[in-house]
Amino acid sequence: MTTTNPSPHKYARAVTLRAVLIGLILMPVNAYWVIQMEMVRYSAHPTTISLFFNAVFTLLVVTLLNRLVARRWPQRALTQGELLVIYTLVALASALCGHDMAQVLVPMITWPFRYATPANRWQELFFEYLPGWLMVSDPEVIRGYYEGNTRPYGWMFVRAWAVPIFFWTLLVTLMLGVMLCVNALVRQQWSNREKLSYPLTHLPLQFTRGGGDGLFAELFRNRLFWIGFAAAAFVDINNGLNLYYPFIRPLLTPGFGQSYLDLGSFFPDRPWRAIGWTPASWYPFMVGLGVTMPLDFLFSAWFFYLFWKLELVGVMALGWDNIPRFPYINDQAFGAYLSFFAFSLWLGRNYLKEVGRKILGRPTKLDDSQEPISYRMAALGIVIGMIGLVLWCWAAGMSPWLAVIFFGIYFALSLAIARMRVELGTPVHDLHFTGPDWTLTEICGPAVFGPRNLAVFSLFFWFNRAYRCHPMPSQIEGFRMAEQTRSSQRAWFWLLLAGGTVAMLVAFWAMLHLMYAYGAAAKSGSFGAEAYNRLATWITNPPPADRNPAIAVGVGFAIAAFLQYMRVRLPWWPFHPLGFAVTASWEINLVWMPLFIAWLLKMVILS
Repeated sequence: MTTTNPSPHKYARAVTLRAVLIGLILMPVNAYWVIQMEMVRYSAHPTTISLFFNAVFTLLVVTLLNRLVARRWPQRALTQGELLVIYTLVALASALCGHDMAQVLVPMITWPFRYATPANRWQELFFEYLPGWLMVSDPEVIRGYYEGNTRPYGWMFVRAWAVPIFFWTLLVTLMLGVMLCVNALVRQQWSNREKLSYPLTHLPLQFTRGGGDGLFAELFRNRLFWIGFAAAAFVDINNGLNLYYPFIRPLLTPGFGQSYLDLGSFFPDRPWRAIGWTPASWYPFMVGLGVTMPLDFLFSAWFFYLFWKLELVGVMALGWDNIPRFPYINDQAFGAYLSFFAFSLWLGRNYLKEVGRKILGRPTKLDDSQEPISYRMAALGIVIGMIGLVLWCWAAGMSPWLAVIFFGIYFALSLAIARMRVELGTPVHDLHFTGPDWTLTEICGPAVFGPRNLAVFSLFFWFNRAYRCHPMPSQIEGFRMAEQTRSSQRAWFWLLLAGGTVAMLVAFWAMLHLMYAYGAAAKSGSFGAEAYNRLATWITNPPPADRNPAIAVGVGFAIAAFLQYMRVRLPWWPFHPLGFAVTASWEINLVWMPLFIAWLLKMVILS
């Protein structure tokens, strides 16, 4: 699909009042649905995979309804741009209420006051370092949250939650603003110069073409589409019914009544038992998504997954498994992500020089008139956003210099994840337990930062535990859909900024409504325990500085850089550096086998 820049006066309709209103109405419905699935029922987890199926389903329903409206009142039907505005708002709302965002934050706000005991000594260890304006400590408010059967709409609850919700939403707005400005600076390089494909935007673009005509013409009348849909739907529905009616036998399922077979159970002896949990799973949707990915990435996804497993076997065979966390797989992955960030900057170095000239008002041929925001305003937005983040952190107790380092690392990872999505549409990018809070304390030792900084590190645990539903890719994918529909990217910029703020408020509402109804004691997992147990350990028994994680980061960076160099130099090179980076964390366990199947199918198709 080719792209042409629109005339400033010929933008297609997209960010209209009715599209925004429909998106705003769907956002709380979507948040309620996502949290019901991921926390209350703990069944499907749409926000742990890059392409959120709940957002795709919502788009499908709205597009079908739009076609019915078009048949009766053609002039009132939504345009493609308007449909994509709705989809993007729902996708962004899904990211912020997702499994690695608000679902971790909300329990953390109350957790220490519910679970502090004389045995764990939390109150004397770190309560004085937890800012009251970020926490909820009222015993009656907390009791209802954890025990359930409570309506949280009385003044007592509003008064307790209003201030923390305001300041946490302010933090998220500042973060989203910086991400949007960074996306505005790199968008032209990635879209127009490198011509990256933005794979995860293809499906919504095809669904909504012609306001839905493309959906009917190319999918609903396509026999092969219906064959594939029926096969996958039959297997999934049958296996879903098996969960509730065991007499229905599961189909095409390696295990017995499960969606996977644990290959690790076949290797009980040393050193092979080091592979641990190794599920061979069956997810038809991931096979279909995988076939759209490049062959070298598909090969690398399963190859490096097995590579990490064999690395663990080698460590145990050599007797090095007595060294905690060796061979530091998460740190190697962290280095690979940083390598991908550095490579993105290197590829765009000439473009970024022109951007710098544009910001400084020097002569350049670079045109930013059609960009989401002028480059000078984007740079100013990044500076203002960072100042706001530093002031926020300083008020919470973090040293300003450390806040700059912390968010510098965080936004570097964010840019790497956004690049992964727009270049390859990588299905997962979780990077568990490897954010700046983990890496800095491992390498430098937690004692060097002091308890106040460590407390803020722990309060930031919620958006650094993992990065599966990171919001930055949704933003730049929104810009891509604005470009493809020839709508105003500047209107999309402000939509995404305001929509992100509303989405965070909606996430708080859905979490509180459902947790007060069902009781967070049974539904909120152990997220708070993970953060505050770590903080207690940092304060009472801080581990010493360790150079090994730093070495592992360097090794991961070097390996990813070597793979990238060889991929550029040798056209036949089968190893993709992204395969090395994304297969080191937890989520790949569930999708490596479907990606292997997709690789086999694509090999056969292309041979």
